[in-house]
Amino acid sequence: MARLHPIVFLVDVDNTLVDNDGIQQDLKDHLERTYGLAARERYWRILEDLMVELGYRDYIGALQKFRVEHPREIELLSMSSFLMDYPFAERLYPHALAVLKRLRSVGTTVILTDGDVVFQPRKVEHAGLGNVAEGDVLVYIHKEEALDDVERRFPATHYVLIDDKPRILDAVKKIWRGRVTTVLPRQGQYAHDAKVLAALPPPDVTIERIGDLLDYDLARFSLKVTS
Repeated sequence: MARLHPIVFLVDVDNTLVDNDGIQQDLKDHLERTYGLAARERYWRILEDLMVELGYRDYIGALQKFRVEHPREIELLSMSSFLMDYPFAERLYPHALAVLKRLRSVGTTVILTDGDVVFQPRKVEHAGLGNVAEGDVLVYIHKEEALDDVERRFPATHYVLIDDKPRILDAVKKIWRGRVTTVLPRQGQYAHDAKVLAALPPPDVTIERIGDLLDYDLARFSLKVTS
């Protein structure tokens, strides 16, 4: 049985540590430049439909579906290389790795993200996140529905969830209540969705960017353990 940790930091990836909006824009630009505007729009429509169906963006799955519609366009195969060879480390937010190292100096720190079984782990690996987290990486389809598994693998007196999606923060807060401190970095499209923000209770802590945690008094999180 895993040992009980005093505090565990659970850190999201997309738009929390990595500028995923920037990655998406690069992908859109590449699609339009290489295959044309119609191809870009059709691929993105498939991607968004899969997002509704699966709950996460399946870039590889969308490419496979797109290829079925264009079986003789062999040029589309180069798209997989663009996705798999993307320089994810260049899209890290400033100080993202330094923040992970600082969190690890205080407590167990785990990468907690949603995604498919190929593209998302590769993003984590090639951005250098898995190395800094020393392999403590969890990738689920819906992480807010897998909290029992998170607890099984990393049991803790208190959790700190750092995520750019207010919906995720609220869902986890409803389940773990006082056992979790929710932290919202105001980065990316979801963290600036005024309608969503107005509809949900505010997170416990809001910061402007992930790098702000370098100067944040992390002892305030530790106090939650003893309070």
